[in-house]
Amino acid sequence: MFRELLVLLANDFHLIAPDYPGAGFSDAPPASLFVPSFDNLADLMSEFTQQIGLSSFVLYMQDFGGPVGLRMAIKHVERIQGLVVQNANAYLEGIAPQQLQGILSPTLQDVEKLVSRDFTLFMYRTGARDFDAMDPTGWNLDLWVLQNSETRRIQTSLMMDYHSNVSQYPRWQTYLRDHSPRTLILWGRHDGVFLPAGAQAYLRDLPGARLQLFDTGHFALEEDAPAIANEIRAYFGRR
Repeated sequence: MFRELLVLLANDFHLIAPDYPGAGFSDAPPASLFVPSFDNLADLMSEFTQQIGLSSFVLYMQDFGGPVGLRMAIKHVERIQGLVVQNANAYLEGIAPQQLQGILSPTLQDVEKLVSRDFTLFMYRTGARDFDAMDPTGWNLDLWVLQNSETRRIQTSLMMDYHSNVSQYPRWQTYLRDHSPRTLILWGRHDGVFLPAGAQAYLRDLPGARLQLFDTGHFALEEDAPAIANEIRAYFGRR
């Protein structure tokens, strides 16, 4: 997802873009080595930043990155220099009511439908200005990853655990109000899962944040990486 953004910002920032276990080119460890949950992802990413010597950083949070990053931020407030929030929800307003019920009471049968080719393409296609013109690398990598049974198990487990994030929304909102991290909110306004109302809701707790909506879908970087790079450069390029 970050392949184009990394190139665009390489001369401006020190950039780190790890894949989670069971995602991208990372290993898909068996359950005996890694129990998939958002708590464990946050602990693992916190340990990762320590091992590579990152004492402070700006977190770019997209989708799953929101629950992971905000857990990290609460535990290690002193490390967080700022947040980039891109279609990463932390408010009930950001989830349509019919989707919220499925999140709060997930069934394995329904979740397995989300870890599929059809849902992957739905996420990339919905809201895109010109899906046919988009680089197919993103969704083809996702589909390739899902062919691995261990990867599917990890992704399915994380989707089953997503309800744990909704229960933490009040805690995350308190963190934002109390610590006011420097925050840039970038959001594909036509996201089929996380509504733009979720982007606007951040401003209640972070009135000094900058919000920019883009005429695209959930994976805004697929169509708007240059514009997003400009926003990040302008917002975080100066102290």
